Amino acid sequence: MAELAVLGGRAACSEAFPAWPVHDEQEEAALLDVLRSGRWGGWPYPGPSTRAFLDEFLTVQGGQHAVACANGTVTMEVALRAAGVGWGHEVIVPAYTFQATAMAPLSVGATPVLVDVDPDTYCMDAACVERAITSRTKALIAVHVGDQLADMDALCEIARRHELILIEDAAHAHGARWREHGVGTCGDFGSFSLQSNKLLTAGEGGVLICRSATMADRAASLIDNGRPYVSGGRQRGGEPCVLGTNWRMTEFQAALGRVGLKRLPEQTRQRAAAAALLDEVLSEIPGVRLLRKDPRRTQRTLFGYICAVDAEVFGFDHRVVCHLLNSEGVPCWAGYQSLNREELFRPVRSQLPLARLQPESVRYDTLAFPNAERASGEAVWFRERVFRGSSKGIMEVAQALRKIYDHRATIAARQHAFVQEWQP
Repeated sequence: MAELAVLGGRAACSEAFPAWPVHDEQEEAALLDVLRSGRWGGWPYPGPSTRAFLDEFLTVQGGQHAVACANGTVTMEVALRAAGVGWGHEVIVPAYTFQATAMAPLSVGATPVLVDVDPDTYCMDAACVERAITSRTKALIAVHVGDQLADMDALCEIARRHELILIEDAAHAHGARWREHGVGTCGDFGSFSLQSNKLLTAGEGGVLICRSATMADRAASLIDNGRPYVSGGRQRGGEPCVLGTNWRMTEFQAALGRVGLKRLPEQTRQRAAAAALLDEVLSEIPGVRLLRKDPRRTQRTLFGYICAVDAEVFGFDHRVVCHLLNSEGVPCWAGYQSLNREELFRPVRSQLPLARLQPESVRYDTLAFPNAERASGEAVWFRERVFRGSSKGIMEVAQALRKIYDHRATIAARQHAFVQEWQP
C-alpha cells in the first residue's frame, strides 16, 4: 500500500494538471488590437469589441438580449433593479452558494430568504421554494452549482404560477444546456461571471442575458450611469433617467472574452468526457457518493466536479480529505458553508443594514437547512484543471482518493494534524 504523500510517500498524481487560464498569441493579438485602437474603456457603451462579444456569447449560450457588465456579481443586482425589486420585497436564494448570491438582494434593499437544497444535487429544492413564498416574495435566484443544474422545469413553473422574477446564477455554467436550451435562458435573467477562475474568463467581467428587450434596456441604463436605452441602443441626447452607476465592461475584457468563446466548445467537450470517466472510477470507492445525473442536463460543464465523502466510512471529515488530496497533487477544495453559518450572516456581529432594520427577518443563525449543512460537511470539489488533463490524470485522481480510503485508520488516529481550514 503506497504511503501518503503528506507522510513522505510519492504523490498519486505524476504530473501537474494544466494551468488556468489558457492563453497564447490569440489573446495577445486581441489585446493589442484594442490597445492600438485607443478605445479602451466601456464608454460609449457598448464599444465595438463589447458588442461583438455579446453577439458571439448569445450565439454560443442562446438568448436574444444581453448586457455586458463589469463583473458577474453586479449582474444579479442589475437584474433585480431592472425588475423593480427593492425595499419590502423578499428574494428566495439557496442556502448552499457563495455569499454574492444573497448579497444581491441585500444590495437593492430586499430580504434574502434562504431555502434548503436537494441533497442529491446541492441545488435549490423546488419544494422548499414553494413553502417559502409569501405575499412579499418578488423573485428567486436559482444557482447552478459546480457541474449540477437546478431543476429549471420546476422552478420556471413556480415562477410562472406565482408571477415571480426568475434569475439564474449561471456563474459556473458557461456552455451548459438544460433540455438543449442554454442555461441562463430559461428564466427572466441569466447571470454569468468572467472572473479569473470561471470557465470563460476575461479576468473580470459579467454578462446578463435578458428574456425581454425592455429588461435589457433597463439593465443597460443601470450599468451606464442611468443613460436611457431604447430597443437595444442608447437614446441620443437623452439625460439620465434612472439612478444608475458605471458598471460597464471594458474593451480589453471583451477582447479576452471573444477569444475564450472560441475555445469554450472544445473545452466543454473535453471536460465532460473526463468527468464521465471520473464518475465511473469514483463509484468504485467505498464511502464516496456521486451526485445525481439529471437526464434533462443535455450538456455538462465542469466549473467544479462535486462528490460527497461519508465521514463515518472514512473516519474524518471532508476538510481532511481535501487537504490530503491536494498533497497528492489533486487540486480540490471543501466547498461552501451553508449561508446561515457564514459569519457575514450572523446579525450579532453583522453590519448588514437589514440586520439592524429588520432583525426578525434575518436571524439566519436560528434557522436550519439540513441538506445545505450536510453538503457543507461532506462535499469534495475537484477543480476545473483536473478535467483538461489526460485520462491517466483522471485515473490518478481516483487512485489518490482510494489511497486516502486505504489509509483511513492511520489518518483518523492523527487527523487533527491534517486539518486545513477552507480557503477560497
